[in-house]
Amino acid sequence: MSGYERARIKSARRIVVKVGTKIICGSSGHLDPQRMERLVQDLVSLWEEGREVILVSSGSIAAGVGRLGLLPSKPRTIPEKQAAAAVGQGILMQHYETYFIPQGVIIAQVLLTRDDIITNRERYLNARHTLQSLLGFRAVPIVNENDTVAVDEIRVGDNDTLAALVACLVDADLLILLTDLDGYYTDDPHKNMAAELIPEIYKITPEIEVGAGGRGSALATGGMETKIMAAKTTMQVGIPLVIASGMRKGTLQAVLKGEPVGTLFVPQEDRMQARKLWIAFGSPVQGKVFVDDGAATALLNKGKSLLPSGVVRAEGIFTAGNVIEIVDLSGREIARGISNYPIDELQLIKGHNSREIQKILGYHDYDEVVHRDNLTIVSNEHK
Repeated sequence: MSGYERARIKSARRIVVKVGTKIICGSSGHLDPQRMERLVQDLVSLWEEGREVILVSSGSIAAGVGRLGLLPSKPRTIPEKQAAAAVGQGILMQHYETYFIPQGVIIAQVLLTRDDIITNRERYLNARHTLQSLLGFRAVPIVNENDTVAVDEIRVGDNDTLAALVACLVDADLLILLTDLDGYYTDDPHKNMAAELIPEIYKITPEIEVGAGGRGSALATGGMETKIMAAKTTMQVGIPLVIASGMRKGTLQAVLKGEPVGTLFVPQEDRMQARKLWIAFGSPVQGKVFVDDGAATALLNKGKSLLPSGVVRAEGIFTAGNVIEIVDLSGREIARGISNYPIDELQLIKGHNSREIQKILGYHDYDEVVHRDNLTIVSNEHK
């Protein structure tokens, strides 16, 4: 079975690769030219095979710390981290440019915050379209969190989580997290020589979460714990994730050849589309729409969109593009979706046939209140 699962990722076309601070900086805090060049060579090899590559790279804060002479300590306050990131991000991109350009590969810097991926629908779509356009130009986007402006409320927090969200954002075929370990072990291999590498994980159990331990190095923001959290996200949306060593050349090629490298987190067979994951779990709910029994049945059992004729009443304050709860007459939530209409207009068209929208509102952009593509079922009672 494991060979079959490995073989499936050989055909991955759109790949997100995340590299941690330890891989490109070591313990010194300074960017390591040899390590970065080796990484770029591996990425270019995938690019030359015709694959689309997105790199999520840590290292900006660590590079800034090194340039500012703040070692061996790590900035503790957000302003200190933002200052280090502002200095280090330019250094990081300059190094990548040095190694990518001679290979004939264009790179692009993309800085994101939580608002861009999860909270704000318009920014989500803008980020998605930008990344897809860059891939269309055969450029390699290099993504990092926009640490210079992010505060706690809009921070993703670590680049493992960021990489998982980016993989969802672009509907990636594979996410590879490169670290200083060969994969996920039964225990910390640095402390326990008897620790065993687990080749494949099909379900993240409480034992696996506990075994992930804590954070990484003094200059990093992640560790195995954040990688397991990233795997939980990608497994839900059907994207395979591999944790493998970034300390050796050729790891990426070995993974894409289906070789038993690292730990493969096998996604659920019943794939939930990335956009629907965002609708269901990542975005704030702004309002509530009550639907009649016919509409509830159509949503749950027939895969239909929500039409205004099925809406009984609406509550909350929301506009077009906001996420709303869809509940039955008893108040049980059955779905969430992106509304095509603001609440004031929905109040006018509820209970009416879609053909009447033009007459009521003076315009008719959508037949549906929520289109099926922008709707996800959250009730477990549908057939």
